[in-house]
Amino acid sequence: MGILDGIVEWIAEQVMNGLDLVTTSVLGALGCDMTVFLRYFPAAETMYKVFVALAIGIILLNWVWQLFKNFGLGIGIEAEDPVDLSIRSVLFILLAYFSDGIVDTILKIGGTPYHWIMDSDLPALSFADFNSVMLAIIGVCANGAVALITLIIVLILAWNYLKLLFEAAERYVLLGVLVYTAPVAFSMGASQSTSNIFKSWCRMFGGQVFLLLMNAWCLRLFTSMVGAFIANPLSL
Repeated sequence: MGILDGIVEWIAEQVMNGLDLVTTSVLGALGCDMTVFLRYFPAAETMYKVFVALAIGIILLNWVWQLFKNFGLGIGIEAEDPVDLSIRSVLFILLAYFSDGIVDTILKIGGTPYHWIMDSDLPALSFADFNSVMLAIIGVCANGAVALITLIIVLILAWNYLKLLFEAAERYVLLGVLVYTAPVAFSMGASQSTSNIFKSWCRMFGGQVFLLLMNAWCLRLFTSMVGAFIANPLSL
């Protein structure tokens, strides 16, 4: 059993060391800054210009189509008011063209509390220490197969923590997709018939920024809990 316990303990230590590495890299990369997104998806910045041109084209096409429909008002065809339509079209052409500046401003606003969360002072944490603490606790409470029980607990902890990290990374990628397709979303606001799509995009964009902040808060809360547990493992 001595050799088996040594192997199991070594595996548990490697798992926790891996968590240390993943935590440092992922939490440092995530946020409301799209620098990391562009590093892994460089084509997004190039294709952004395509989306801007597409958005302006959609607005102009809708503008002409709605103006043309005004000629059919006498036979019961519904159309938007030409003056309101023209004002909305010009406004949303400008919004689509300058959408990068608008989105960057929102990201800076959302990134401020994110940096507050990430820069807050927390107890020093090393996941590798968690394994030795668990060995000590289980050694007091259980007889035999201590290292194996510890490994099972460590693996459960590692798996759930990694799922939380992957969820945060997924939200970051989705936020990047929303950022670099923003011009097309702005083009939907130029017409009353498609304005609900634009409103839905706004809600989704704001929701992703908020959920990214909540993910960072949950991760930091979890790491602070583990740090406090390692510091006082037998306290209730």
